[in-house]
Amino acid sequence: MSGVSEAPNGARGEAALDLAGERLRLRPSFAALVAAEEELGPLFDLVDRAADGKLSLSDMAALFWHCLVDPPQGLTRDGLGEAIVEAGLAKLSPVLRGILKQILGGR
Repeated sequence: MSGVSEAPNGARGEAALDLAGERLRLRPSFAALVAAEEELGPLFDLVDRAADGKLSLSDMAALFWHCLVDPPQGLTRDGLGEAIVEAGLAKLSPVLRGILKQILGGR
């Protein structure tokens, strides 16, 4: 991955995702959440799975992928998934929690 992403704008519901030496921006926009829902099923079910500790790695990667803003040139979905595994779930839990809060509460 290469390139520099703008700093996340909290007023727009954006979150920072630091992976593989890059700072990526995630924004749970309407279009992003519709795309995620088409792939993953209803968002409330996704939130319930997360609350029950049953959110899969592929669920997380898909949600992050759909919410990604201005990805670095050359970043693929598989590359994002590999970077997620490399970073570890503990590091990414706060980012996931923030996106899920946006889904439930809006901005």
